[in-house]
Amino acid sequence: MGIQDVSVGVTVNGKERCAEVEPRTLLVHYLRDGLGLKGTHIGCDTSQCGACTVMVDEVAVKSCTMLAVQADGTEITTVEGLGTVKNLHPIQQGFWEEHGLQCGYCTPGVMVAMVALLKENPNPTDEEIRIGLEGVICRCTGYQFIVNAVKHAAKLMAEQNIEIEEVLS
Repeated sequence: MGIQDVSVGVTVNGKERCAEVEPRTLLVHYLRDGLGLKGTHIGCDTSQCGACTVMVDEVAVKSCTMLAVQADGTEITTVEGLGTVKNLHPIQQGFWEEHGLQCGYCTPGVMVAMVALLKENPNPTDEEIRIGLEGVICRCTGYQFIVNAVKHAAKLMAEQNIEIEEVLS
């Protein structure tokens, strides 16, 4: 006897989505395979690296630690929902201008985690940024360029008088 699929309805990056999934499907697989949102990366499948970080109801979550059925009814923001090529989110602009990435594999998870940090603390210190990065591993850098990028994003948001909720809408 097989596992019966379950309907999961979520709002992802402002769009209502619904799909049938096996109850054991991880949120990361639902996003990547079910919805085609490939920006959420699978780095370790053990919740260590944070490359799969997304926001679920405005809280940063490692999507490899959550079942898709647990996300039913929630609002999810992935890296694809942060901005566009023509209208970058301040965190994306910060990474661009401050060279906050190297290979780029961890970058989507880092960006989403840092958006969550900036939501809670719009003017973090270097130490607070480094603490916020503890759940995301970058294997290519010493993190200083990432810290610079986050500080630059915070500065851009302050200069433009942007609340984090405005850039997520």
